[in-house]
Amino acid sequence: MRAPIGHFDHAAPAPDSLDDLTAPVAEAVRNWSGSVPADQIVYVDTDPEWADTAVFVQHYGQELLEQSANCVVVAGKRGGESTLAACVVLSTTRVDVNGAVRRQLGARKASFAPMDTATGETGMEYGGITPIGLPGRWPVLVDSAVVDLPYVLVGSGRRRGKLLVPGKAFAELPNAVVLEGLGVA
Repeated sequence: MRAPIGHFDHAAPAPDSLDDLTAPVAEAVRNWSGSVPADQIVYVDTDPEWADTAVFVQHYGQELLEQSANCVVVAGKRGGESTLAACVVLSTTRVDVNGAVRRQLGARKASFAPMDTATGETGMEYGGITPIGLPGRWPVLVDSAVVDLPYVLVGSGRRRGKLLVPGKAFAELPNAVVLEGLGVA
């Protein structure tokens, strides 16, 4: 199969690549529902050494920079309560943690979650966290620019491999909230 974006040696529908995904991501693909069929989510095999966006686009095509998104885990705190959430923004932007995230979570303070919390709670590898397969109770905050793209390159749950996902599918993830201005330059 040819990938809908980018130039990859191996691309396959995600439902045919469940063994290449972490357990929570594979489970989410297996139980996929929504207007975008699961077989439109494409798994591409990539070198884990090149997982970080800047290095990745050097090897797989500079044009992917404008079509890539990062998924980061944040923690919002208010009083003694802490809420974990995921934020999905274009890789050319950064998450507005102290503005949009804090307001959306109703938190006094928001920050990036520690790496061990992010990986432990998601069951995914650091540098490969994806919004597909996150814990069901988590809010998934998605920048509107991500939803507007025909296809978006995101992590697969591992540093090896990526997922190519139709942008509109992000708006249909469990607990997804699409926000203008979540990603800032």
